[in-house]
Amino acid sequence: QVQLVESGGGLVQPGGSLRLSCAASGTYFSIYAMGWYRQAPGKQRELVATITSDSTTTYADSIKGRFTISRDNAKKAVYLQMNSLKPEDTALYYCYIQRSNGLRTWGQGTQVTVSS
Repeated sequence: QVQLVESGGGLVQPGGSLRLSCAASGTYFSIYAMGWYRQAPGKQRELVATITSDSTTTYADSIKGRFTISRDNAKKAVYLQMNSLKPEDTALYYCYIQRSNGLRTWGQGTQVTVSS
């Protein structure tokens, strides 16, 4: 079945920027939504951003105004542009796709560390 490959994570200084990418491979099918979750040690998983098939976006209050989610239907990819990064943004970021039938596929996660 479809699998997701994430990239773009790494170490960045506070105030810096990073762009996460998530590309889907496998059978091309209708996708209802794509998005990103993140989880830091000792904290509950947080929904960061979502984008639906009609380009409706949602953002967590903690990152609103700093992060932007986008997608490329031709490349079957979803991106997360992260600007003005803060140490509290440090987490493992997971991308997912949600099909019209409600099923989700998750990536392995990419580590983002914001530190001096």
